[in-house]
Amino acid sequence: MDVKNYIKAARLRTLPLSVSGIIVGSYLGNEFLNQLPEVSIRTSVWETSIFWLALLTTIGFQVLSNFANDYGDGIKGSDTNRTGEVRMVSSGAISPKQMKNAMVITTVLTLVFALLLIYVSFGSENFGFSFLFFGLGIAAIIAAIKYTVGNSAYGYSGFGDIFVFVFFGLLSVVGCYFLYTKQLHILIFLPAFSVGLLSTAVLNLNNLRDREEDKKNNKNTMVVKLGVEKAKIYHYFLVLTALITALIYVFLDYSSSYQLIFLVAFIPLVRNMITVSKNEVPAALDGELKKVALSTFLFALLFGIGQFF
Repeated sequence: MDVKNYIKAARLRTLPLSVSGIIVGSYLGNEFLNQLPEVSIRTSVWETSIFWLALLTTIGFQVLSNFANDYGDGIKGSDTNRTGEVRMVSSGAISPKQMKNAMVITTVLTLVFALLLIYVSFGSENFGFSFLFFGLGIAAIIAAIKYTVGNSAYGYSGFGDIFVFVFFGLLSVVGCYFLYTKQLHILIFLPAFSVGLLSTAVLNLNNLRDREEDKKNNKNTMVVKLGVEKAKIYHYFLVLTALITALIYVFLDYSSSYQLIFLVAFIPLVRNMITVSKNEVPAALDGELKKVALSTFLFALLFGIGQFF
């Protein structure tokens, strides 16, 4: 077994994007706790066990999703002539059976982290909340696998965008906030929308890059359904709406000009929109994926830091 092949299949460059929602939700949740009257010493989010366990759980879900994506597209032949990084199953570097075993191991480890996270957050006295979050964890695992695996894989029917928006945005940010506070606040959905929309923009770029091969392999992504020009407009909508929802949150919860520091992350995103508008060669978008993913991660960090100050 060559460990390097599994590391490649894990696609480490996707991890900063996957943890962006955890960072935002943790900052907001921890800041809520810091503002309670009985708190005399403020704590950093990096000092909390909830943050680190949520981080490990989310990374587990992301790696599982990447393994499942490699496996599902590999056995269906969708990765045969793909642009970008080489996939392990389609190239023969990892056999389908070996990848299935890796998926099982990753699932078990992720569930262990999830259970620890639930226990640390809710203890033994909040069984209802514990049961709810365990159910959400199981749903996330099923969704990660069913993205490309099976005859009814929703990634082949254009529903991948909804999955990314819900799990990377809403559940990641709002769920993490709830783990800290044990309550919901409607304003939290605004930055959750921002993270979800930017994460969906990364998927849309991926699908713009792969549109020709996806069409040949009957992978009806949103880009294939919309067509190139409408998919570009959709991309602008995702990025700009993410900016608007973040600004609305700051406007409604304004306390310091530091809260606007996240605008720095939108400088490369504006440049990305310009690049996308001029793009005529799908393969040339490969480098843009990393830029938008890292910009989303930067947004999460700066947004959280702005709340702390």
